[in-house]
Amino acid sequence: MAEKNAKQRAAEPQQPQNTKEDFILKYRNALIGGVIALIVIVGGIIFWNNHKANKLEDATNAIQGAQTAFDEAGDQALQMAQLQMADKQYELALNGDSTGTQKGFLKIADEYSSTKVGNLANLYAGLCYAHMDQWENAVKYLEKFDDAGDLLISPAAMGALGNAYAHVGQVDKAVSTLQKAAEKADNIMLSPVYYVQAGELLEKDGKKAEALKMYQKVKQYERMQGVQGVSQSSPYVEVIDEYIARVSE
Repeated sequence: MAEKNAKQRAAEPQQPQNTKEDFILKYRNALIGGVIALIVIVGGIIFWNNHKANKLEDATNAIQGAQTAFDEAGDQALQMAQLQMADKQYELALNGDSTGTQKGFLKIADEYSSTKVGNLANLYAGLCYAHMDQWENAVKYLEKFDDAGDLLISPAAMGALGNAYAHVGQVDKAVSTLQKAAEKADNIMLSPVYYVQAGELLEKDGKKAEALKMYQKVKQYERMQGVQGVSQSSPYVEVIDEYIARVSE
């Protein structure tokens, strides 16, 4: 998790630093004047800028130190809750322990709401509620999760949300979300699953023609280059003809 956060931070665009050349170009007209006035102005500017730079550096170091500690605390709390979730202790993973020493996803999401840790806690909270068949809460927290375009997490989170919509009777939302998840994933492992789920919902709703379109999309995953260039096939490809035949009658 820490490695992932480090990669995400590294991927964020860095703000360009102002150079002396930028300063001169911006303020050159204001600096035109007598030699004495120029010395006074530049001297004053240099003193003030150095003073501000020192203060800014001190403040930046303090903020970075506090932010690092904050992030590390959030990472540790998130990792502990993840372990509980892996052990299928969903209630404990959600709410933490009674002593307060171990935070649950709900508290992490609240306390770290403006961070990547808090954002990820929303996803885990939604998944916990899904495992507990509390689908309204699952929808609530899965909707809070901002995938930020992550190519690995985003399709899976979107697929989970689509399934949650289905469980609360929001079929149209479920179908569109599952289709988006399949398109976003565009891989042999996830896409066929979501297309079939969307098709089954449509078929159950009596929309056979639309279901057929979903099932037909699975055919494109009959052969796809997988890990190390090995050609792979989705397990759904072996049975998808039966789905297609069923809605083509």
